[in-house]
Amino acid sequence: MKQAIGWRFSAVLLCAGLSLLYLLPSLVGPQRLPSWWGYVRPFLVTPAPEPINLGLDLQGGMHLVLEVDTAQAVASAVLRRAAELRRAFEREGLKGVTVEPQGGRTLRLRFPDPKDQEKAETVLGAYREMTRTDGEQPGEILLRVSDAEANRITEAAVDQNVEKIRNRVDQFGVTEPLIQREGANRMVVQLPGIKDPQRAINLIGQTALLEFKLVDDRLSPKEALAGKVPDGSEILYQKMVDEKGNVVGREPYLLEKKTLLTGGTLTSAEVRINRDTNEAYVGIEFDRDGARIFSEVTEKSVGRRLAIVLDGNVYSAPRINERIPAGQAQITGRFKMEEARDLAIVLRAGALPAPVNIVSNLTVGPSLGQDSIAAGIRASLLGGLLVIVLMAVYYRGSGLIADGALLLNLLLLMGALAMIRATLTLPGIAGIALTIGMAVDSNVLIFERIREELRLGKTVRAGIDAGYEKAWVAIIDSHVTTLITAFALFLFGSGPVKGFAVTLSLGVMINLFTAIVGTKVVFDWLTARYHIRRLSI
Repeated sequence: MKQAIGWRFSAVLLCAGLSLLYLLPSLVGPQRLPSWWGYVRPFLVTPAPEPINLGLDLQGGMHLVLEVDTAQAVASAVLRRAAELRRAFEREGLKGVTVEPQGGRTLRLRFPDPKDQEKAETVLGAYREMTRTDGEQPGEILLRVSDAEANRITEAAVDQNVEKIRNRVDQFGVTEPLIQREGANRMVVQLPGIKDPQRAINLIGQTALLEFKLVDDRLSPKEALAGKVPDGSEILYQKMVDEKGNVVGREPYLLEKKTLLTGGTLTSAEVRINRDTNEAYVGIEFDRDGARIFSEVTEKSVGRRLAIVLDGNVYSAPRINERIPAGQAQITGRFKMEEARDLAIVLRAGALPAPVNIVSNLTVGPSLGQDSIAAGIRASLLGGLLVIVLMAVYYRGSGLIADGALLLNLLLLMGALAMIRATLTLPGIAGIALTIGMAVDSNVLIFERIREELRLGKTVRAGIDAGYEKAWVAIIDSHVTTLITAFALFLFGSGPVKGFAVTLSLGVMINLFTAIVGTKVVFDWLTARYHIRRLSI
């Protein structure tokens, strides 16, 4: 008996001690930890203890509503199909066929020889999602994306944007962000505790479409700007920056419209330092297909310049001196270190399938969070104090044991939140307040059962054992049903609802431990140590 009591006491003390260790960074702050903390931390369960994360409603941050440009998503898909058709016609030996976009959803195909149109049927048969009509001129075909395909592209673009923005934010280092779809073409992004809102907006809103295009050397940029832009070419600009990173001008480039390679084949993008200039640049590497295409492009274009274009802006246009078989390139531009890091993040996460527009940008100040925290703490303390006084008055000595279990419940709950790095929100504080009531409810059931057994004439020891045994079924039933509800809220709810579900779930499981093990071991120790004949209940 004494051995069993010792094991249970040890388990309770161990859980309380671990909870205090995990809560220490939140109580004193990460900068004021004691000297012995460095020796204790490596022996704790990973992840290593850190201050409890606070949600957007408690510590402030950014709340963005973004709208996806679905029309541009369809137009981009049409441009990709145009590039696919050109490559397919080249493989079939059909030369001179022009494929030009016309509007957002239509492609115009022109065949110089009518016989080529018959040979192209094998290629066009693979594009059943596009409706086909004859053009106004002989040898002309119009391919238009069907409504069903346009809807599919739109749905996929919104979902892909959500995932890619989530990847960018995760690499940016924001703790517990909320990124979810809202409606047909909008998404909500919440970034708690963000310190640089404009940097976050630039990171999220950047399309990050990386393209490699050849410089058109047939004309100078000045001649092209005078209105002599050749067919199949376009004028793009490179931002000129000074040593401080300020934009001081724009340099025009005449580029071929044809995209030779995109960032979709990237496998890595890392920030590196040029040893000669001590400037940051982004080194990129392609996958097997990208490296093959890059090798072919550089082999065929030795002596020409290859422009690196990101979202319509030229970053550099180095001259190709020889074939580059390794599939590696550099993006330079006098970056600041943060700019280079952000560029590497968006390139690793991938380009957005469609641009996003900021519909709403709200910055929640930390003062609102402090008010919410203070109000939640006051409510929890007031409710807890009333419960503690009521239990002590109504159940006397046994009520004091229940009050101790209640304090242990709160300690273990906050320690568990710190251990799993959960984010505490205002609904989460409401979940903590609810667990206070549930913790007392379990003890009320046990104490009432014990009272019934003592009225039947049983001894104190027998009454306590029978009371716990008979209350066990009711306690398990109420806690399991609550746990199922909390699990459903976590599975199907959004950010604030999930915060409530997390604290409620942890509170329910911890309450079972404190009510059945915590209070029972105290009763067992008192009856075994002092041979109590009359229980204060």
